[in-house]
Amino acid sequence: MHPTATPPAPAPLSGAAPTAQELLGEALHDEVVRHFTTPNTPDATRVTYQVRECLRYLYLVSRYPDRLGGLFLPVEQDIDEIWHYLILQTREYRELCEERLPGGHFIHHRSIAYDAYHAAPGRERAAEEALRWVPLYTATFGPFDEHALPHWTVVRFLHDELGLSLAEISALEGCPPDIRYDQS
Repeated sequence: MHPTATPPAPAPLSGAAPTAQELLGEALHDEVVRHFTTPNTPDATRVTYQVRECLRYLYLVSRYPDRLGGLFLPVEQDIDEIWHYLILQTREYRELCEERLPGGHFIHHRSIAYDAYHAAPGRERAAEEALRWVPLYTATFGPFDEHALPHWTVVRFLHDELGLSLAEISALEGCPPDIRYDQS
């Protein structure tokens, strides 16, 4: 699965990125959280973080289509399912993409099997593309936290399999010079 878009150039980033509630509006945000909070699923707090990471993913794709467009989805299935739900809210999803996200363009969803994707770019390129998200995420939203960890595949791999701390992951080089996270 990967996003596709024909975007304009991103506008300069001003201030902090908006929250999931600000991007979706309170009513749709609460609807999404309620929809994914069931007796057989995580509690509303965990779902709220899943929605946050879905919106952060879409924000990055919108803001950096030239760097991230067409790459394999770097988040877990639960985030993709939230994206699917948002797409089905066609009017609100169009408004989110075209009016609230920084790129101002519709973000298309295209499914691709992991095996097909992994075979196409080669192992090294797939790793580079997966790591490309990390400095863009941290420059835009600040360091990864324990609530983001379970939802970003490469971050979880670096943490669980390679033993890197969230601080070490967040400090990975490659932050583009045109943006910096403002911690104020």
